Amino acid sequence: MKKAENIIVGISIGDLNGIGSEVILKTFEDTRMLELCTPVIFANVKILSFIKKHLNLTAQLHGIDKIDQIVIGKINVLNIWREGVDLNFGVNDVKVGEYAIKSFVAATKALKENKIDVLVTAPINKYNIQSDEFKFPGHTDYLNQELEGNALMFMIQDNLRVGLFTDHVPVNEVANHLNEKLILQKIETIKKSLMQDFGINKPKIAVLALNPHAGDNGVIGKEDDELLKPIIKKIFEKKTLVFGPYAADGFFGSNQYQKYDAVIATYHDQGLIPFKTLSFGNGVNYTAGLNKIRTSPDHGTAYEIAGKGIADYNSFKEAVYAAIDIYNSRNEYEEITSNPLKTKEKQL
Repeated sequence: MKKAENIIVGISIGDLNGIGSEVILKTFEDTRMLELCTPVIFANVKILSFIKKHLNLTAQLHGIDKIDQIVIGKINVLNIWREGVDLNFGVNDVKVGEYAIKSFVAATKALKENKIDVLVTAPINKYNIQSDEFKFPGHTDYLNQELEGNALMFMIQDNLRVGLFTDHVPVNEVANHLNEKLILQKIETIKKSLMQDFGINKPKIAVLALNPHAGDNGVIGKEDDELLKPIIKKIFEKKTLVFGPYAADGFFGSNQYQKYDAVIATYHDQGLIPFKTLSFGNGVNYTAGLNKIRTSPDHGTAYEIAGKGIADYNSFKEAVYAAIDIYNSRNEYEEITSNPLKTKEKQL
């Protein structure tokens, strides 16, 4: 197993006009972070030095031109481009979006080629990244194409974990997207992630209902009775501890979520509103279900405070911690499952 500082954390720079660079630099100003991992920021050392000076930060940057020049224990900045970039903090700029994608694509390639161990992505603007070369709604969709597995947005903070059946889907289309194949796949993905990424042997999973009051026996919609309930029953009978569908309105307010290792919401806001209410500033967006590890903070570009030096970096720092923890947990899981005797010892 790798020494802690030898875990290479690749970082895509995100939107340079947003707060991404600030939260990255603030995270690694604390030199103790370099005892946990070695960061590699995919960007340009000159522009990061400019941002560092503008924000009066002290992180010591080490520019490199090739990924095999990484120095353990330093904040490595891999020069993905050479030219200067015009920055206007807080401005939505298509040109800046191009550099966000250059960074992300290069970091993903390094992840695929095992040049970095995990990937942490700073926030992008989903509008200004669109081009003929990049036609994805965001990070997750691109990673799902490039990596092995089935990507699932999994919001995590300590023991609170919220997954989604559908993510960036308009509310009026959610019901049309729900089907048995999708539901089975997402539940299986979350179960596997809880076991290999979080070390939970027999995970308990709760599913939220699509309709108010879980449909009230068909009075407020039939999807919960006709689709979710039969599938949950079928999965439960195969020894997966999945329960529901639960009416979503009181589920979090009554602390019912604390009885489960993960909760699956049927659509984006149903899961993310309670998650961010309970964890904002410390939550992490983890892309579960893939053969590689990617995390990100639970916030966006925050143009309104960009360049002012007041951005809270806790969520980005937690994203780094989560990526390292999941990396270690996966390695341990692989070691145990490949050696049946170790599994028996752990149970004893």
